[in-house]
Amino acid sequence: MFYPSTFLRDLGSIRKTLAFVTFLFILGIAVGWYSTGALSELINQQMNGIREISNQLSLSSHPKWSFFVFIFFNNSIKAVLMIFLGLFIGVLPVLFLLVNGMVVGLLVHTSINHGESLFDLVVKGLLPHGIIEIPAIIIASAFGIQMGLLVLSSFGGRGKGELRARWREAFRKAVTASVWIVILLFVAAIIESTVTFTLMKG
Repeated sequence: MFYPSTFLRDLGSIRKTLAFVTFLFILGIAVGWYSTGALSELINQQMNGIREISNQLSLSSHPKWSFFVFIFFNNSIKAVLMIFLGLFIGVLPVLFLLVNGMVVGLLVHTSINHGESLFDLVVKGLLPHGIIEIPAIIIASAFGIQMGLLVLSSFGGRGKGELRARWREAFRKAVTASVWIVILLFVAAIIESTVTFTLMKG
């Protein structure tokens, strides 16, 4: 159930949904980049909250360890929740992905406007951990949307036996995905709290 090959096979079974959520994330980045007015203020509030937490963690006696614990648990809990909250017809994973994309888009755009190096921001600040973290978040959202689609299709009058089998397989995939997403986010948190932390402080 938890073999890497099983997880990869499950990913292959939702290729179209993965493509869709990747598009949503890119759309979120574009919206964040060009956001103005109330939308920009909303995203800024999200970013200010993150900055406040970051400043508090930086003042701890062991900042790298504090960053790791916060990043890992924050991302892991949200990602796993998004898989199972997809049961609410997939709305929350869509919003979660769009908001995360918007935060990235606005962050990069704002930083460039303040004269920061795009290369430093992307290569040092996002790429080391983001190359693992972002796909993990996209995958979680994709499985969440799959759960939502199954809820919708359950109203289609399918046979109880077939429907029960589909739900059993859906939950099996969700649990498998949750385990591997947490593992991926564990690795990403290590990188972000060490490599990214060091590069951005340098």
